[in-house]
Amino acid sequence: MSQTAIPYLFMRGGTSRGPYFHRPDLPADWETLADVLCTVMGAGNPRNIDGLGGGNAVTTKVAMLSKSEDPAADVDYFFAQVAVEDRQVDFSPTCGNILVGVGPAAIEMGLVPITGDVTTLKIRAVNTGALVEVHVQTRGGSVLYDGDTAVDGVPGTAAPVALNFMEVVGSRTGKMFPTGNAIDVIDGVEVSCVDVAMPMMVARAADLGMTGYESQAELDERKDLFARMESLRVTAGQLMDLGDVTKSVVPKIGLIAPPVQGGHMAARYFMPWTTHPTLAVTGSQCLAAAALAPGTVAQGVAKVPDASPATFTLEHPMGVMDVLVQFENGPDGFDFISAGVTRTARLLARGEVLVPRSVWAG
Repeated sequence: MSQTAIPYLFMRGGTSRGPYFHRPDLPADWETLADVLCTVMGAGNPRNIDGLGGGNAVTTKVAMLSKSEDPAADVDYFFAQVAVEDRQVDFSPTCGNILVGVGPAAIEMGLVPITGDVTTLKIRAVNTGALVEVHVQTRGGSVLYDGDTAVDGVPGTAAPVALNFMEVVGSRTGKMFPTGNAIDVIDGVEVSCVDVAMPMMVARAADLGMTGYESQAELDERKDLFARMESLRVTAGQLMDLGDVTKSVVPKIGLIAPPVQGGHMAARYFMPWTTHPTLAVTGSQCLAAAALAPGTVAQGVAKVPDASPATFTLEHPMGVMDVLVQFENGPDGFDFISAGVTRTARLLARGEVLVPRSVWAG
């Protein structure tokens, strides 16, 4: 056989999609693994014509699952962001949208048993160490995908998948504000460097000459904006002790503006070299935390709920996203406790994906 066959599930998780693998079915060493994943997704071509990718960063994501090595978790979730136009893989971030499909995929793979009408499992995000409790609909002895839950950016409705993110503060750096400041000034622009679920650099859209209400297409056309943001992001990465981030997708970028659709804040999220069509699950938690914490660039921009817990609504290019937040403003300062979201997932295909044996002989 001239090619190596690798079993996989192809799933949509939230507003992203990609292949979900059983980690033992892939190469153990990361260099070969990266080569295999680039080949699987067709990286190195803007259309990903020779692979499963969809020519966009939200469709070149990969999940790798295994029985957890952590006694506090059931499943280990190892994430990979595969580039579109370069044969490059970033193993440093995690992805909350792809995480939405991990619970259903783990059940489909037989990694965890069904325990009733709703199966609850705990997932450890290997890339960041975060622990997430997930509730999957499993009526009738199998994963239920039909339902009435709608997600802006996804057509139709599906069964809800509820996620509760625990210990999200300082996901990579150990601090909510890695620089020690709620606001830093980089090249004359005020930014907040925040690490909650996902390290981010957050700035006011107006400070970069934008409204914050532009569409994905309008933003992606602004090469001058991306060049400006990248310069700021690279410096922010250094200030956050993330090192040289020129080839890393972390920190992500958020531009914020006052709400106009009845939510708490408008946001545009960058991955970071293209615009996200909606919002990342992890990024939405970070943006909510930035809005709730006193003294950040969101002060005077966001509407802040009076009490906790609260549903914080973020407006994005295709609608809104709700984040259930728990926080405290006490004598010792602001404390972001937890964040929860409800999204949907769907199994799109199952089978084997093939890579040339010259890439990996299996």
